[in-house]
Amino acid sequence: MPKWSFLVSVLLGLMSTVAVSMRFELQSGGTKCISDDIKTNAMTVGKYSVISPNEDVPIPDSSKLTVRVSSPHGNTYHNADNVDSGNFAFTAAESGDYTACFWAPEQKPPGSVTVEFDWRSGVSSKDWSKVAKKGQIEIMEYELKKLYDTVISIHDEMFYLREREEEMQQLNRSTNAKMATFSILSLGVCLSVAGLQLWHLRAFFERKKLL
Repeated sequence: MPKWSFLVSVLLGLMSTVAVSMRFELQSGGTKCISDDIKTNAMTVGKYSVISPNEDVPIPDSSKLTVRVSSPHGNTYHNADNVDSGNFAFTAAESGDYTACFWAPEQKPPGSVTVEFDWRSGVSSKDWSKVAKKGQIEIMEYELKKLYDTVISIHDEMFYLREREEEMQQLNRSTNAKMATFSILSLGVCLSVAGLQLWHLRAFFERKKLL
């Protein structure tokens, strides 16, 4: 397995896992909304269909639905009108409650529509690879490679800074040693000059017979 595919698998395993599978009745002219908390960058897929009471009879237009899937900030990820089935797939760009709403048209006489809805996120989605676009995985691999390169760069930079710190410490130690040697030499020169001055003054006073 390529290492990037392995990293993708690990990342998908760390993502939040959400599964919603249900069947519900929707009255004519009614609306039903289902929400689920999805984390950022989590892959999510869904599929829905109107259940026909008679498999041999096509679903009439009066039983078809309007479906809309939106993000917590109101961005539309899926929108379909007058459909009896459909699916959607996307990667969550923001974290929060995503909402799937179903609208049933008015019927005369009033009736109901049975809807089967399966909504999965993360690794709980068994068929996400059949629905999701290949480009999304390629983008994820590209982002992972960028993160990997960034980590390597930071790692190298840390070692470089550590080496620079050691060089600076050695330079400081060398400078301190040189300064200590220079100070001792300077003190020695000063004491020597003072001694010479004292000897010269004493010799001068002795010649003048002042001492």
